[in-house]
Amino acid sequence: MLKKTFCLLAFAATLLPCVSSLAQSAPDIIIEHNVAMQTRDGVTLRADIYRPAGDGSFPVLLQRTPYNKDNTADFARMAAAHGFIAVVQDVRGRYTSDGEWYTFKHESNDGYDTVEWAAALPHSNGKVGMFGGSYVGATQMLAAISHPPHLAGICPVVTASNYHENWTYQGGALAQWFDESWTSGLAQDTLNRMVRDRTNAVVGSTALPLTQYPLYNFHLDPGSPAATSSLAPYFEDWIAHPTYDSYWQQWAIDENYANIQVPSLTVAAWYDLFQGGSIRNYMGLKAQAGNQAARNGQHLIIAIGGHSGFGRQVGEVDFGPDAPFDENAVTLAWYEYLFQGKQNEFAKEKPVKIFVMGENKWRYEDAWPLERAKQTRYYLHSAGKANSASGDGALTVSAAHKEAADSFVYDPANPVPTVGGPLCCDPTHLPGGPRDQKQVEARNDVLVYSTPPLESDVEVTGPVTLDLFAKSSAVDTDFTAKLVDVAPDGVAHNLTEGILRARFRNSTSTAEPITPGKVYEYKIDVWSTSNVFLKGHRIRLEVSSSNFPRFDRNLNTGKDAATSATFVRATNTILHDAEHPSALILPVVPR
Repeated sequence: MLKKTFCLLAFAATLLPCVSSLAQSAPDIIIEHNVAMQTRDGVTLRADIYRPAGDGSFPVLLQRTPYNKDNTADFARMAAAHGFIAVVQDVRGRYTSDGEWYTFKHESNDGYDTVEWAAALPHSNGKVGMFGGSYVGATQMLAAISHPPHLAGICPVVTASNYHENWTYQGGALAQWFDESWTSGLAQDTLNRMVRDRTNAVVGSTALPLTQYPLYNFHLDPGSPAATSSLAPYFEDWIAHPTYDSYWQQWAIDENYANIQVPSLTVAAWYDLFQGGSIRNYMGLKAQAGNQAARNGQHLIIAIGGHSGFGRQVGEVDFGPDAPFDENAVTLAWYEYLFQGKQNEFAKEKPVKIFVMGENKWRYEDAWPLERAKQTRYYLHSAGKANSASGDGALTVSAAHKEAADSFVYDPANPVPTVGGPLCCDPTHLPGGPRDQKQVEARNDVLVYSTPPLESDVEVTGPVTLDLFAKSSAVDTDFTAKLVDVAPDGVAHNLTEGILRARFRNSTSTAEPITPGKVYEYKIDVWSTSNVFLKGHRIRLEVSSSNFPRFDRNLNTGKDAATSATFVRATNTILHDAEHPSALILPVVPR
């Protein structure tokens, strides 16, 4: 190992030597770089510490990140200027910290140890709050379930509740685009460290770049297994555990809400890939947190984009001047309320704040989901030709009696392409958010069901479900659902979507093949939204069997695309008659 301390600047950038230092960046802030602590098993982790100058004791705001602690400097300076000690630590095996990087594995113990270390720092008043998003949300949740005594609050932003169902898989399907793009991005620092450690010197003035993502397209070309094993062994383990088993249970947040004993501000977003998990975290903590004070101290904010963007424009839609979400400002306000007693919005307003699309306004609510929302069934109708937007598919609140079924052929060699939606982490090649679904809806393997133009505004706020009666010619297949808002000019913007792999229809713990030709009822979680379908717009549902590459292709054989190259076409049929009342279930809010 190198004797010097190295600061790795930027995500895949230059290795520049620096030493642990005490620097004063402004008259009222003291900054210490690369301050070391040891975990219970003797691994050295390093953090930057920002604190107000002078005497006094202050609450600590802690972030534990795999993304390079330098990237949190702006917030840390702001927090220190507002009377907090900000501690930003590289997690085990990342950037300046020692040890081996493996997703989730060490975050509970290391998080506990770091919280208690931070609470004992000079000038700390003993209260520690954590903050940050995505995997940094995971470092908070995993620390919180170990309930370190000095942890007094958390602020997880757009993160998951279960690392099988919310992170790596959804409805039994592999979340391929995220799993591969996120892992490939993280592999850059792993490669840098391998080069550094094996040569005991920096190669030239820069690290070796990953010129292309080495893990992409594993479903088509296994590539170099040795490279994947070296750079991302956890990725191979994810693929080796497609069902929810003991590998995943050891890190299950949603099985440990009772072990979390602190207030939380949960931030979710409509177009975020962890939307379902974030909302589940809020609801789980509200009901099951380990004490009454924690249950009463739960707050929820649902913004628009999350990983798809927190600005005014997300995807192709400008959501207006009120839309931008300032994560730093909200995090600071949360802890000013929680630790400093400031009478801001968290003290004065209702505990749930949501952005209502269509109207493009923020609104406070007493609870989530909204008690006044009426679960309304929009039944699927057609004369058997709902294929594409040019077909005869319809949605109405009236149940069907006798109608022809709709069928399409799903070919894994020609899957329905992902267009927008809750995506991460390569927007250059696959941008997320709301985008016109014209390309998708022109395909015959996409069934399209729409209401007539609405005679008045219809607000849909809450969880969305598709109750689908279907059969397949194969022993396994997927069913996808997408809720769409269609403007009078025909532009069809996606709102929320879901998927269910047929063999996991009853449980993601056990695969149960289907019987070809047999009708099954599938309940597809389409996650949640808050959208006002304006007068003249149409509510639309798309049903198909693929959404690629957001999700891996079902081969229709019962085997995974990661380990098999053999596939068959499947003829999939959707029934919507009196005996099979397929329906989109929407939470309609009275207006």
